Amino acid sequence: MTAHQQERAGDRATRRGGARVRDRLPGPSPARRSRVALLVLAGLTGAVALAGCGDPETFVGGGPRSPEGTIGVVPDDGAHGVRADRRFEVRVPAGRLERVAVSRTGSAGRRPVAGRISPDGMVWRPASGRLQLGARYTVDAVALDGAGHRIARHTTFTTAAPVHRFVGHFSPQRDATVGTGLIFSMVFSRPIADRAAVERAVRVAARPGVEVAAHWFGRRRLDFRPRDRWRPGTQITVQLRLRGVKGAPNAYGTQHRTVRYRVARDQVSTIDAARHTLTVRRNGRVVAVLPVTAGDAENPTYNGRMVILERDSMTRMDGDTVGFGGEYDIPDVPHAMRLTRSGTFLHGNYWAPPEVFGGVNTSHGCVGLKDIRGGGPNTPAGWFFGQSMVGDTIVVQNSPERTVAPDNGLGGWNMPWGLWRAGSALR
Repeated sequence: MTAHQQERAGDRATRRGGARVRDRLPGPSPARRSRVALLVLAGLTGAVALAGCGDPETFVGGGPRSPEGTIGVVPDDGAHGVRADRRFEVRVPAGRLERVAVSRTGSAGRRPVAGRISPDGMVWRPASGRLQLGARYTVDAVALDGAGHRIARHTTFTTAAPVHRFVGHFSPQRDATVGTGLIFSMVFSRPIADRAAVERAVRVAARPGVEVAAHWFGRRRLDFRPRDRWRPGTQITVQLRLRGVKGAPNAYGTQHRTVRYRVARDQVSTIDAARHTLTVRRNGRVVAVLPVTAGDAENPTYNGRMVILERDSMTRMDGDTVGFGGEYDIPDVPHAMRLTRSGTFLHGNYWAPPEVFGGVNTSHGCVGLKDIRGGGPNTPAGWFFGQSMVGDTIVVQNSPERTVAPDNGLGGWNMPWGLWRAGSALR
């Protein structure tokens, strides 16, 4: 099970005992869709999640997509412990691949993976026949399906850790410019038994200086943050001195490197789920108020402070991957920004009527901004996407849902400072 899957499973576990499984995916059920339609002429969903958002019947220009409108990736999304000799390819059953970008994150940091698309445009394979052990692979592919529609796919998988070794995976990589809400988070390839030894080997410091504290979530994840958000202009330095550190019986670290980040302007965007608005504040000043649609009464959006984890100009969202069956499968969701590992996104929505935005909450927990098919730079979603970066803070208020868990994405800002510091193995 990947760290991603573990967090999703933990989030689901908190909903047992009669609570629903809700991995933040959009797309109302047929019954709810009929009810919302009466309210907003044809009210549809407005959010996303782990891999899906919306109802297939809402596509502009026709009915549901053909099953051919998919991009296949082997190994499977979320696969863990993949062997080095496992087949690795990206394929479309019809149409052609336009772009395939693959990266590998391991002990030496993040590196692109070379490969080529076949002459017929249907298959991508890496230049090297073997995968690297102890690495996390990320695949982003864009293709035209057999009907000429542009589709996208984002997947990850993790290869088996070398015998007697462990590595810590983290994102973003070195020299990145980040928002003031970034929490440095590492997920280890093996459970850590000696957490104190590993924590001593990871140092996070800032200039100008500020106290930075560590917090363990279980035995695989170690996060670092200051008491309050970073100040704009701060230089963050992370020293990984894990090489030779014994983290578990017969398992030693391999990483020895320094990673630096630069903190950009302070941008905090507040979503008022009751008013259906997103207010963007930069360095304390309001620069925009945008209409949105959030989670509906049965699937409300999390409250609390979240952080943008990743940004994709286009991604596929498939309800079948997160427990919503075939309720929706949208291969080209534009301007998608992930807020939690359990599947909360803030994204563009081209399939809902204008009356939805600013008027009614219709999603399965995500937040949608008005957009056009393919993602327009001058739409509300396109503008906000262009103004945002990894590490920016998103605050949700006035939703009937509970506060997001501290270990769901970078939700650690919702934990009191004293409790956060108590999660260090050195105290």
